[in-house]
Amino acid sequence: MIRRIIPILLAFVFLAASAVYVSDAKQPETPKVKEETTKPTETAEELRGVWVTYMTLDVENESDKESAFKSRIDGIIDDMKNFDLNTIIVQVRPFSDALYTSRCYPWSHILTGTQGEDPGYDPLGYIVDTAHKSDIKVHAWINPYRITTGNTPSQLSDDNPYIRDDNIGVEINGALYLDPSSDKARRLITDGAAEIAEKYDIDGIQFDDYFYPPDCGDFDSEAYEEYRAGTESPLSLGDFRRDNVNKLIRSVYEAVHKAKKDTVFGISPQGHLSNNDGLYADVGTWCKEEGYIDYICPQLYFSLDNPALTFEEALSDWLEIEKHDGLDMYIGLPAYKAGTDADEGTWLDNEDILKTEIGILREKGCQGFMLYSYDSFHNEENSAELKNVMNYLTTSPTQ
Repeated sequence: MIRRIIPILLAFVFLAASAVYVSDAKQPETPKVKEETTKPTETAEELRGVWVTYMTLDVENESDKESAFKSRIDGIIDDMKNFDLNTIIVQVRPFSDALYTSRCYPWSHILTGTQGEDPGYDPLGYIVDTAHKSDIKVHAWINPYRITTGNTPSQLSDDNPYIRDDNIGVEINGALYLDPSSDKARRLITDGAAEIAEKYDIDGIQFDDYFYPPDCGDFDSEAYEEYRAGTESPLSLGDFRRDNVNKLIRSVYEAVHKAKKDTVFGISPQGHLSNNDGLYADVGTWCKEEGYIDYICPQLYFSLDNPALTFEEALSDWLEIEKHDGLDMYIGLPAYKAGTDADEGTWLDNEDILKTEIGILREKGCQGFMLYSYDSFHNEENSAELKNVMNYLTTSPTQ
């Protein structure tokens, strides 16, 4: 749906962008999904989304935290209407926590400054209600495994799942993660995704590109040896890890659709296809086989002339992947790179790179795109490119 743009808003100034973020082996056989799983209703509308990170929503240092949070959401929705965007992908679980009342996870520290402290209102409820009043869909963005990174959060609450049972987590390179090989951790992540679909009129749930941490070493050697001892024809370590992630993806897919049949489940993996191997993210299986995901949104954070890998080269790689009939493909675009010296300065070549990339993905038959991230809308460095994107979206409706 194309909306009219108030001319004066074409001039607003754009805060700082967020940072963005190569195993071989025969893939294990995967069980068929139960026939009663219902696929969401499809729509021909182009998805035009924007990611909103937890940093954007962090109000822990505000005096009136609830008002500050709601004001930020109001501003985000207003900006999305002005850009004619129709989907907000909001980070609701950055650190095994929650921006909503949860039976599985503690309240996020970004709401009050203290993990586990009730903010006294329903942040996700407010996001959903506010967005839907403006005909904007909401996808709940989840980081499935991460518990901490560095000193964030500074302290875990007593009701944090890892504090209650540290057997479900592992420390790798100074950060804490839920253990992908743990059945208990898998159930926790699955239940946490399902409860969002149960409690809220949510349109989608999305995992980002964090799976096994890179360079994770042999942290799971004990679990792997236990698996080998109990299996007649064990998988290789790489396939074992991939299968652990695949089990989670299948489990979440089934649980989300059981909770609410019209809620879609998608993943936004690394854009350089081979990078996913090191994370044991089996994107080929997810795209090819039914019962894993409803959509894929690779993060193609490359300029048209990036010397290492161009946008069109990366897009071509993803388009060549075999896909099941019900899979939608969206493309993640790097608003935060526009007008910067990223990709060896190639984003400085002109001011219509993002606009051109949107045109290309439309020509190739992709079903939409997501911009990373909302903060770029208020970053002066990105402003010229984003004004061109706004003009293009509001004057060039899809067919």
